[in-house]
Amino acid sequence: MKKVLILGSGLVAQPIIRYLLDRNYHLTVASNTPDRAQEMINRHPNGESIDWDASDEKMLAEMIAGHDITVSLLPFGFHIGVATLCLKYRKSMVTTSYVKPEMNALDEAAREAGVILLNELGLDPGIDHMSAMRIIDYIHEKEGAVLEFYSFCGALPAPEASDNPFGYKFTWSPKGVLMAGNSDGVYLRHGKAVNVPTIDLFKNPFIVECPRAGILEVYPNRDSLVYIDLYGIPEVQTMYRGTFRNQGWCEILDEMKQLNLFSYDPIDMTGMTYADFINHQLTSSPVHQLTSSPVHHALKWLGLFDDIPINRGMASPFDVVSDLMIRKMSLKDDERDMIVLQHTFLAGYSDDRKEVIRSRMIDFGIPGEDTSVARTVALPAAIGVEMILDGKITATGVHIPVIPEIYTPILVRLKEMGITIEEEFNLPLSENIH
Repeated sequence: MKKVLILGSGLVAQPIIRYLLDRNYHLTVASNTPDRAQEMINRHPNGESIDWDASDEKMLAEMIAGHDITVSLLPFGFHIGVATLCLKYRKSMVTTSYVKPEMNALDEAAREAGVILLNELGLDPGIDHMSAMRIIDYIHEKEGAVLEFYSFCGALPAPEASDNPFGYKFTWSPKGVLMAGNSDGVYLRHGKAVNVPTIDLFKNPFIVECPRAGILEVYPNRDSLVYIDLYGIPEVQTMYRGTFRNQGWCEILDEMKQLNLFSYDPIDMTGMTYADFINHQLTSSPVHQLTSSPVHHALKWLGLFDDIPINRGMASPFDVVSDLMIRKMSLKDDERDMIVLQHTFLAGYSDDRKEVIRSRMIDFGIPGEDTSVARTVALPAAIGVEMILDGKITATGVHIPVIPEIYTPILVRLKEMGITIEEEFNLPLSENIH
């Protein structure tokens, strides 16, 4: 029986644990919350949980050596240490996290060890790569060129659960959601690189209408330019990766950024109430009054005008505000979440013909079982583990899922499991993003 080591038992672990146990692998879940891990294993005879702290490298080495493959669901800062030990013991590894330069630096060593370090095998990154590459390879096989590429993804509450002023609820790392909003944006539009500083990130969003999801906003998602090489489309004139949100999010978040409510710089909050804190931010920022009643309503709903003590000393606005948001904006157990992923391509061919191609995935969570976020992040990784153990992925080195050997069977398997991607070809040019 092949043995799989899973590091971590967080919000997306349940579907991969269930998938691998159902396929007769022996599964060890190592976590600093072993009771949670044991609950996910649900007394399956092939599963066991181990109480493990990520700082215990000796125990980690022993676990990696004793298993056939390791899945790291830890925060990305731990992946390099895990990968290094996997190489030492010639074991493959799967993560759902972005590849960092330190991981890429292990490529040659992984090839020499004859193993694969397969990263970005989740949703975004993950399914976005795979569904994009299927279309890009299709266009190139027809000797066409990818002229424009827009890729938008968002984890949202289902429409019936979108019942707060932000139109948003947390279904994955809440701090991570908000930290991403503190990044700069860079994209290519009609041949010109556009740099968006973080203070302007939520200004001028795209508006996109999606069936079953409604009218959504899109703002830039970090650096889009790196995907030109990753996707092998040097010919592209527009390369824009963005994040989907419900209408109103960008206006509210933009004003919150102007008020420095997501600043990491600590201030002395001794004796402050939330009302004192918001007044402090109003008087110390360029924005001396809230310019929008929807924004005022949202911040009032959040509790930032309440005469309730914060009970902190030195603390950052980011921590105070994000903790409030997490407390009031988490998805309830009986509510559905929703994933919306959409790629829009403008392809050009040698006979001067152009076509718009759209690839779209809309997926809903199952209350009481799994969120859509958990399913769409964990199941690609689970399938990848299965394929590596079955010898169906033979590539070695550091990879993301952009080669047909990896993405084709995973997309097929996801479809069989109800995670479907609809592709529309030969759309009129009016269907392009404008």
